[in-house]
Amino acid sequence: MKPRDLRGRVVVLTGASSGIGRATALAFADAGAHLVLAARNQAALEDVAEQCRARNAQALVVPTDVTQAEQVRALAAAAVERFSGIDVWVSNVGVGAVGSFTETPIEAHRRVIDANLLGHFHGAHAVLRHFVARQRGVLINMISVGAWAAVPYAAAYSASKFGLRGFSEALRGEMSGWPDIHVCDVYPAFMDTPGMAHAANYTGRRLKPAPPLYDPRLAAEAIVSLAREPRPSVTVGTAATALRMGHAVSPALSGWVGAKVVERYLKQAEPAPRSDGNLYAPSLGNAIDGGYRQGAESPRWWLWAAVGGAVWLGLQAARRPR
Repeated sequence: MKPRDLRGRVVVLTGASSGIGRATALAFADAGAHLVLAARNQAALEDVAEQCRARNAQALVVPTDVTQAEQVRALAAAAVERFSGIDVWVSNVGVGAVGSFTETPIEAHRRVIDANLLGHFHGAHAVLRHFVARQRGVLINMISVGAWAAVPYAAAYSASKFGLRGFSEALRGEMSGWPDIHVCDVYPAFMDTPGMAHAANYTGRRLKPAPPLYDPRLAAEAIVSLAREPRPSVTVGTAATALRMGHAVSPALSGWVGAKVVERYLKQAEPAPRSDGNLYAPSLGNAIDGGYRQGAESPRWWLWAAVGGAVWLGLQAARRPR
């Protein structure tokens, strides 16, 4: 199938104010697409829109809280009113709450699920009828390697990502009768975005993302690639592939190792105040990069060593008599 020309295509992008979303907006602008940019921080969206317009792209700003279904419906309506249709919808919103399950307020767990899972429901519900009426369209869900390998001390985040993977698979089945309607997933490894700084933190310790970290522009390139040539899923970063393989071989070991890594880090990390992060209010920053990659390149050997260990343990378990 010939790659689609994105010039003049209408792309709705949620979570567009910073990180992967901001990088994706600029990548679509470079490809000549018309953009409808959504997030809660209007000032940050206006800044992104100006950068898109400087690349000769048209950009519409629609402040939106994806946890509110009526706001997402209004976002879709604004896109159709301005550009007469929607070709690509990118559900990119993602928030997190880090802390032990019982020490994290239940309201925070609920907010993570509302944004990361129901927010994607709201987007799909708003746009898929439009796609069916036109018999074409691309829905891209930003998920995470966390949909395959759970993240201990981020239980709601893990639940939302596992749920989102199942949601996408179900939608692909329902949309199979329309060959030009596509539901695509993106599974990135840990990206160097401000996401960790924006996350709710109930650990009492300063948080940093685990290495290796990747340039968020790689995820943006993957999203634009899916818009051009839709396929069910794409993984971004070799670390994501390694973690996915390790979990497939030994899920129990994957969770145990993850918990030990987090616990060891928290024991050594500097104290920090508890914070709700951006769960209930927009993030103030609008950068693409988190600044965590400064310095030497993070080693990757430990990932493959962990995968190798999981494979070996899995094979040993399979050989044992029941």
